[in-house]
Amino acid sequence: MNIISIQNNIGLPKYKQIILSIEKAIEEEKLVKGDRLPSVNKVCLAFSLSRDTVLLGYDELKKRGIIYAIPGKGYYVKSVEITIKQKIFLLFDELNIFKEDIYNSFLKNIGKNVQVDIFFHHFNVQVFQKLINDSNGNYTKYIIMPTNLAGVADILKTLPVNEVIILDQTNPDLKLYPAIYQNHQKDIFEGLYKGKTKLNKYEKLILIFPGFREPLGMKLGFENFCTENNFEYEIITEFADREITLGDLYIIPNDRDLVRVIESARDQHLKLGVDFGIISYNETPLKKIVANGITTISTHFETMGKILAEMVLKGNKEQIENKFSLIIRNSL
Repeated sequence: MNIISIQNNIGLPKYKQIILSIEKAIEEEKLVKGDRLPSVNKVCLAFSLSRDTVLLGYDELKKRGIIYAIPGKGYYVKSVEITIKQKIFLLFDELNIFKEDIYNSFLKNIGKNVQVDIFFHHFNVQVFQKLINDSNGNYTKYIIMPTNLAGVADILKTLPVNEVIILDQTNPDLKLYPAIYQNHQKDIFEGLYKGKTKLNKYEKLILIFPGFREPLGMKLGFENFCTENNFEYEIITEFADREITLGDLYIIPNDRDLVRVIESARDQHLKLGVDFGIISYNETPLKKIVANGITTISTHFETMGKILAEMVLKGNKEQIENKFSLIIRNSL
């Protein structure tokens, strides 16, 4: 019990005094990895504290990865890295160049003394649920990219509501949680509207929308734009064994389909930006030079990572809509 010191009337909550005492004991090597901590009951009796107070201190250390619990036996020292003040669970859908930009920007802006563990659910709700269940109670913050998975809100209810942040896509079922997100329905509508004068030369607008990973809002925004502005349009699930017709404009969320369309145009000897057009979704460096420049509608991924870091550091509880841009190049 000599590793814990509790004082009255010093203006510091007693659960924080427990945390500081254990950190000091680790720093002075009075506690080393594998050592058992005093039981919750013993600390309660020794200092006339409630169980909730002691558990609050121990749980904070557990979330930071400094201690761990063995049910029925007690708490033990897991790590002596007491400089880690936040331990963050980051759950992405998949790793691609856009998510890498968010991740790198987040790491750049989150600062020191923070441990970030990244996981991927690959659009599989069973994997999503297992990762959430396995991580529960082990982190100070949970940053979740739910995409369009069904039943996510019920799964997230198992996590502490004040420790969850939603990333990239949100929906009304997740309104309890702060978020930094894309408004896909609004972005594609406004992006197409900004390029409307160039779109007028095309006969038909075609959205390639497989519908598995892509946000539904993208499809709805496209349909609304075409209907309200009297454009003939078509929505297809894939570009396969299809010929490009003169006057077609393709809106392409997936880069694999982008390659297929460009290859088909080459085989048909069609000139991009003259015989047909392309608008791709999500900006990458290669799109500046591929086919003399591909027009994109894209959110600002680095900005998203920066805002996410600020939300963690400042405890921001807002739902923030990330900005987007239409970048016009030769493909339009």
